[in-house]
This record gives sequence, C-alpha cells and structure tokens, in this order.
Amino acid sequence: MIAKSQNTSLLNPAVIVAALGYFVDIYDLLLFTIVREPSLSGLSVNMGDKQSVMMASTQVINWQMWGMLIGGILWGVLGDKKGRLSVLFGSILIYSTANFLTGYVQTVDQYAYARFAAGIGLAGELGAGITLVSELLPKNKRGIGTSLVAGFGLFGAVAAYFTFHYTADWRLCYKIGGALGLSLLLLRITVAESGMFEHVKSQAVQRGNILMFFTNRNRLRKYILAILIGLPTWYVIGILVNLSNRFATELYGENHIDSGRSIMYAYAAIAIGDILIGFVSQWFQSRKKALYLFYSFAILSGIFFFGGGVKDDTTLYLACAMLGFSTGFWAIFVTMGAEQFGTNLRATAATTIPNMVRGSLPLMNLLFVSLFQNSWHLSLVQSAIWTGMIVMSITLIGAYFSEETFDKDLNYLEVEETLP
Repeated sequence: MIAKSQNTSLLNPAVIVAALGYFVDIYDLLLFTIVREPSLSGLSVNMGDKQSVMMASTQVINWQMWGMLIGGILWGVLGDKKGRLSVLFGSILIYSTANFLTGYVQTVDQYAYARFAAGIGLAGELGAGITLVSELLPKNKRGIGTSLVAGFGLFGAVAAYFTFHYTADWRLCYKIGGALGLSLLLLRITVAESGMFEHVKSQAVQRGNILMFFTNRNRLRKYILAILIGLPTWYVIGILVNLSNRFATELYGENHIDSGRSIMYAYAAIAIGDILIGFVSQWFQSRKKALYLFYSFAILSGIFFFGGGVKDDTTLYLACAMLGFSTGFWAIFVTMGAEQFGTNLRATAATTIPNMVRGSLPLMNLLFVSLFQNSWHLSLVQSAIWTGMIVMSITLIGAYFSEETFDKDLNYLEVEETLP
C-alpha cells in the first residue's frame, strides 16, 4: 500500500510498528535465556546432571541460531524482491506463531524445532524495519528514527524478564509473546510501503541477489566492514553478560548473581544507548564519530569489569549495565549497513548483516573456550580479556575503513558487475 503523501514524522506509523515489532522480537529472542532452567526442568531434563542440562540448552539455542542464519538470508532477499512491508509482517507472523506454539512443547526436540521456526522469523523483523524507516524518513531524521526503533525495541528484554518474574510460568511467557506479536498485524493497514522500493520495483534491475555482494570488490569490502563494526555487541552479551555468574565467582568468589537479571540490566542500558546514539550522530553529523565514542565507552567499561571495579554483586550488575550502554550502537550499526547499499540490495544487506554478527558468536567462543581456555589453559577472566582485545581491535580497524554514510542519498541502485 502506498500512502498518498508519505509521513516523514519521527512518530509515523512505520517507526511505531517497526519499534513495536522489534520489542516483541527481542522479547522472544532472549526469553529462552531467561526461562532456560525452569523450561528445561519442565521438560523433564535432569537439572542435577550438568552435562544433560548443557546438552539440552545447547541444542535449543543452536537450533534457534541456525534458524536466524537461514532466515537472515531468506528475509533479506524477499525484502528486496517482494517489499519491506511483506517481510516486516511476514517475519512477525512466523515468530509470533512459533512463540505461541513453544508454550505447548513437551520434549526438548520439540522445543528446539519451535525455536528454529522462531529463529527464522526473528531474523527478518529488524532489517526490514530499519530499511523501511531509513527509506521513508529524510536523511536528517533517519538516524534518530532508526535509533528510536532499536532503542524502544530493546526494552523487550526487560519486559521478558519481568513477565517471567511476575508469572513464574515459562509456558505463559511464550504465549504472551506470541499474542503480542500477532496483535501487531492489525496495524498493517496504517503503514505505507517505501516509495523508493515501489519505484525500483518497476525497473528492469536485479533485486535481492545476495551474490551481488561477492561479485564486486568494493561491495564485498563494504559488506565485510559493515559486519565487523558490530562484533562487540555479541561479545558483551554472549560472553560477558551471559556468563556473569561465572565471572562473579572468579572475580570475587561467593555470589548470588542471576544471569537473567544481568541480561535485563544490560539490555535496559543498551536501549538507552541506542536511543541516545541517534542524537549523538545527529550532533556530530557523523555515524563514525558516534561509533568511536561508544567504542571508547566499551573499552572503559571493560577496564572497569576486569580491572578491579567489580567487587560484589552490585558492582557486577553495574558493570553489566555499563557494558550494555557502551554497546548501544546496534541501531546505528544496522543503519550504516542499510545506507551502504542501493535500493535493490538494501533490505538484503540490512537483514543479513546483523544476523552475520549474531552468527559470529560461535567464532568468538572458539577463541574464548577452545583456544584460550582449552588449548592455552588460561583462566576464564584471562580468556575473556584476550578475546575482547582481539574483537575490539578487529572492530576498530573495520570502523576506520568504513564509509561515512550520514548524509548519503539512498535513492540509487547497485549495478551488476563482476570482480576483475
């Protein structure tokens, strides 16, 4: 549907629906981490057997991740072929339905299959939403608009934590998430398709051809750099925050850290950072300067985490919030990915790039666990420090060579070329 006159307000229906969709997306994405133990116990996993718990947990999260990697490619291609709105609402429909059905699983295998389906759906919502908002808003507003989408959406993690805290029913939490998502579909009639996409749809040009990233040297370079600048987000969440109880034991001994609460504090701070960075980018008139500022926060937060600042449960939760705030550049990072590429390839880029970053976590774990802990026999803290230094070094190099996209006009196409 094309509106007669596109609404370029920061609070237009596209921004609101994308933000609400991402809110439910994050709720669903992190719910397993929050309800992992009670849900596995409810499926008759022997919680006294650490090996059984680890195997069941790994099975479920791996299936969810595989779904996201597949979905990232699928929805990205469809976003450029069929439209941003088709992906935005198609992804919401799939992950909401899968979320609701997760509340009825009876075995770990069923749990894993349901999370696989949810992962496919979860992979598409943010990229489609960011692409749509970027194309509907004028360039002097799109950074703030996409930051509002991501910032509000990230509070879904806080909602997931408190939903379980007050209901204490993991099945009900999944059903609530499903119902929230399905209710968003009623808002479809208020949202207009991107005018840029509607224009390019009528032209004889390839749309959503993911191979185009690899057939042109400059496009391949931009695509790789766009992935590298987002790596610290999943180092922080996937390693430091997710294992906060284990770090607490090594840093100061006896503790009562709840990893679910650590995630809640981290994501609340990420959401605040994601909202602020849009205004920071606007003030600097630069995406890259805003990134460098938040990278500096991340380095300082890491020094606090590992350098003696964490002495008890309170300071560990504070460190998780500091680390979360410092990685509140998810919106700008995804926006830069969208801005790097033409209209016929933009949704593919904006959808696959964040999912490639999520998929980098197993590679970070290879460094963190397989190399530094198992092969080099370093401690948990030492392994995390070395992994963090490598990740941040790669990211800083990627940011240095990335294109500044703040004032870039997005109304252009990617032409087919081949590598020499």
